[in-house]
Amino acid sequence: MKSIRNYLYATILAASAFNFAPTLASAQEPAHGKFTLTHEVHWGNAKLPAGEYEFSFNPGYGSRTLTLSKISGAPAGFIVQVPDTDDAKPTDSSQLVLTTTGEGSYVSAMQLPEFGLTLHFTVPAHAAAKQIARTATIASAGR
Repeated sequence: MKSIRNYLYATILAASAFNFAPTLASAQEPAHGKFTLTHEVHWGNAKLPAGEYEFSFNPGYGSRTLTLSKISGAPAGFIVQVPDTDDAKPTDSSQLVLTTTGEGSYVSAMQLPEFGLTLHFTVPAHAAAKQIARTATIASAGR
């Protein structure tokens, strides 16, 4: 009788632990989509040539990296560190914010309001005027 009680207690304890553990279903969905660069840009430490790209960012993972894949012309892949993120306002539009320097254009932010995110990127201190380039994003499959 005592062993049945212990078994039942252990079963209830295990079931309770699974209820409080985080699940993959509750993790935030990855942000992904497409955009086109009309000219070469610097993005973190990467230099991206003009062309069509796909991107993916999963805020649920520990490392904050943006994956970029060139889908037009010669294929290429890039991984860019995302030093900072914040919430996007629903009134924001999907866009890349470019900062122009003497060395060229740098991506300083990527606004993704459909995912509730704005990703910020490092730009050299001598950066000058900002430009804005619109992105065409694709919502995640679950939306």
